[in-house]
Amino acid sequence: MIEPIIYELGRPGRTGIDLPACDVPESPLPRELLRDDLDLPEVSQLDVMRHYVRLSQMNYGVDVGMYPLGSCTMKYNPKINEDIARLPGFGSTHPLQPEATVQGNLQLLFEMQQALAELSGFDAVSLQPAAGAHGELAGVLMIRAYHASRGDTQRQVMLIPDSAHGTNPASTTMAGFRPIELPSDPRGNVDLTELAKHLNDDLAGMMLTNPNTLGLFDEQITQISNMVHAAGGLMYGDGANFNAMMGIAKPADLGFDVMHFNLHKTFATPHGGGGPGSGPVGATVTLAPFLPGPIAQRIDEADDPADTHRHGYHLQMPSRSIGRLKAFHGNYGVIVRAYAYIRSLGAAGLRQASEMAVLNANYVQTKLQDVLPLPYDRTCAHECVLQGIVDGADSIHALDISKRLIDHGFHPPTNYFPLIVPEALMIEPTETESLETLDSYCSAVRRIAKEAIDSPELLHNAPSSAPVGRLDEVRAARQLRLRWLPASKSNADDR
Repeated sequence: MIEPIIYELGRPGRTGIDLPACDVPESPLPRELLRDDLDLPEVSQLDVMRHYVRLSQMNYGVDVGMYPLGSCTMKYNPKINEDIARLPGFGSTHPLQPEATVQGNLQLLFEMQQALAELSGFDAVSLQPAAGAHGELAGVLMIRAYHASRGDTQRQVMLIPDSAHGTNPASTTMAGFRPIELPSDPRGNVDLTELAKHLNDDLAGMMLTNPNTLGLFDEQITQISNMVHAAGGLMYGDGANFNAMMGIAKPADLGFDVMHFNLHKTFATPHGGGGPGSGPVGATVTLAPFLPGPIAQRIDEADDPADTHRHGYHLQMPSRSIGRLKAFHGNYGVIVRAYAYIRSLGAAGLRQASEMAVLNANYVQTKLQDVLPLPYDRTCAHECVLQGIVDGADSIHALDISKRLIDHGFHPPTNYFPLIVPEALMIEPTETESLETLDSYCSAVRRIAKEAIDSPELLHNAPSSAPVGRLDEVRAARQLRLRWLPASKSNADDR
């Protein structure tokens, strides 16, 4: 049954609000702001409330159940972080206020930069970028600016493993480099023989996701870094999977020159639905002058001698900055949430979070590898990649397994990524899920594997218990319908 939507509930004369009498002189609105032809629904307050509550009950989120999207890291967001971000001193200040009136805000930015630098080993951090891919672009632009400052303008090649995040080639191209893909070896590491073929004067650098999208820590990372540096290139670290090594290993110690962090993944700020996000970028002393700005500084540590008689915090552009990438000073609300997360866990808690993320992923991998093929038989990091192939059920694909998981009460994992694994199922339980939840999830997958053999039609027709059945995703992409049409003008299956 398709529930009536808000437009269909409208009737002339219904209203959901009773405005008080006007206590100021009335002023007519400009005609250009009025639209007589806009057919807005007239509905009661009760109908509006029921409509949106009904829609909310159809949604699935991490506050409802396990959300094991590999690479996306959909983990629980502590609600105290939300409360802190809404404190008036954080939520009601304005970025155009004089610095003297927002010293607490600037102190938080400064201390957040320091915390990320300590965790990663980098010498400086900018909080400017608004998302992971935004941070990627910042880092690659910094690499370009560095080479240009040295006159190495012939360096136009960026190496990207086939196990990298899909945004890496796009960021490389936007920055004006030419991406070259490197294959993985049989253990899921970068193929060093292929890497060696591209170590020449054209090399600008390498973008490496570590752990990679196979859920594997590259066993040859220091050798890779040494090879790239010997050829005059720089190492960019895609830090989207930093939640596997936070508090355990520092990327700068592994040879990375620049890396972005995902505050909306590693540091438990809200994630999903297109935002919000934050992708700070950290750099070694060589690249620190090129960071996007402004960044927060303590005045008594500033370069300007005229400032040393004052105390407090201010914003300053790095000396050779690639410029501003976002209005104002980064996604401040997300930064506050991540800061609260870091301060509440402390150093020991952050390390434990990484250890539990790795433990949970390996637990799931061990529980399922006898029913779903494991393409790389290794200890994984924060996520595991299995194949949606069931022996004896040739008609079943990864998508069928994922859709059937909905009927068993779980959100599907990431499907068909990484691309180098046929029928990939990328599962990331995160550190926040309990043993009981993991056991329930693994039991559901095992039941589905049995159903695939005994009753494959259950999987082909899944989901059968969701608000909508299996959608024609190709048609949805090619024939978008982005506005409501009355039933008389639209078929029911188009709504």
